[in-house]
Amino acid sequence: MTGIRDRALAILELLAQSSSDLLLIEISDRLDIPRGATHRVLADLKGGGYVRQDREGGPYRLTAKIVALGFAFLSKNGVTDVAQPILDNLAHRTGELVRLAIIDGDRLTWVAKAQGAQRGLRYDPDDGAEVYLAAAANGHAWMSCLSDEKALELVAKQGFGRDGFGPNAPRTVQDLLQRVHRTRERGYATVVDAYEAGTSAVAAAICSPRTNEPIGTISIAGPSVRMTEARMDEIAPLLRASATELSFTSSGSPLFSAAHPARRHERVAQAG
Repeated sequence: MTGIRDRALAILELLAQSSSDLLLIEISDRLDIPRGATHRVLADLKGGGYVRQDREGGPYRLTAKIVALGFAFLSKNGVTDVAQPILDNLAHRTGELVRLAIIDGDRLTWVAKAQGAQRGLRYDPDDGAEVYLAAAANGHAWMSCLSDEKALELVAKQGFGRDGFGPNAPRTVQDLLQRVHRTRERGYATVVDAYEAGTSAVAAAICSPRTNEPIGTISIAGPSVRMTEARMDEIAPLLRASATELSFTSSGSPLFSAAHPARRHERVAQAG
């Protein structure tokens, strides 16, 4: 890895994905960056207010400045004004967590959410992470809009069969394709204990009204004890209606228009 900018971005991404603060030596080893160079980059990030260190020689963590930049970006690109009311309405009607993800090149990233559960069990993960396509309903929804070859190419780039996901995550290519084909037939994806043990989700693709290309996904997720297959089938029409609404409002958000979906000749027709 070369270049101060590349190293700075790699460090920011690592800290964002870590569940705890990291020491310089940990950052250096994980990213394979020389410790002297790691120290210099961290010093620059610290000086810019992007990371903090409570004591000399102590671990590093991100500051709220990164979060503020993220919210500013989403607000300026229409997510707050255009998408959030749709997410809020769907969350209110279903009583579960609703999440929006956008497609940017070969990545699918969660960017916004609305929590409908007011009491009892709640599922509420952080946003900003790249979606692991093979195990997520969001990933299956996106891949159902693509050819099998393109879908498998995206999964291979992420590393298929990764650890750390639910017990029902697909472990073979055949299993994954069966789920993608089922999603393609129904027009929405469902997963149970796949992305995370004890959680279920139903997701649908958001397609451009001009090109019919996928530009994002929307999902409803919650504890598996509540989000059964029957419950997900029941709320799927609400989900798909919200996906359509987001599709027609997407032209008002540069965030969607900046996405780079798969090429049209690689897309297959969605059923339903």
